[in-house]
Amino acid sequence: MPETALPGGYVLGFDFGLRRIGIAIGQTATYTASALETVRHGKSPDWQAVDRLVGDWDPKVLLVGLPLNSEGEDTDMSRAARRFGAALHQRYSLQVVFADERLTSQAAASRFVELRANGKLRQKDAGQLDAVAARIILENWLQSLRD
Repeated sequence: MPETALPGGYVLGFDFGLRRIGIAIGQTATYTASALETVRHGKSPDWQAVDRLVGDWDPKVLLVGLPLNSEGEDTDMSRAARRFGAALHQRYSLQVVFADERLTSQAAASRFVELRANGKLRQKDAGQLDAVAARIILENWLQSLRD
């Protein structure tokens, strides 16, 4: 199915990492996204937490950020993200799409500083940084659908 022909509803976005996975929720109708939470990723993802979020939100699509290098080529980390996306598809039988996430970490750090300055987050909420990154990845992808 082409990405521009997405079904209406929720999209669950993932900022994949080897220690943590940030998760955000977005809507194809409003092209908006919100950070949800960060789950641990040790030897394997915290599937129980992901199961809960998939069950709670009933997404139609799963979006995984793809950490490509500056030339847009795959890296060890992007290959790991692709394996995570394949595991998501196998586990939930949902469409999985990938989005280039270059520069997202820098944007997330800037947004986190801004939220802290506005009193909306505290230093102890630093674990939310990955969820903020997932939100930015998802927002950028949703906005690309509008263009």
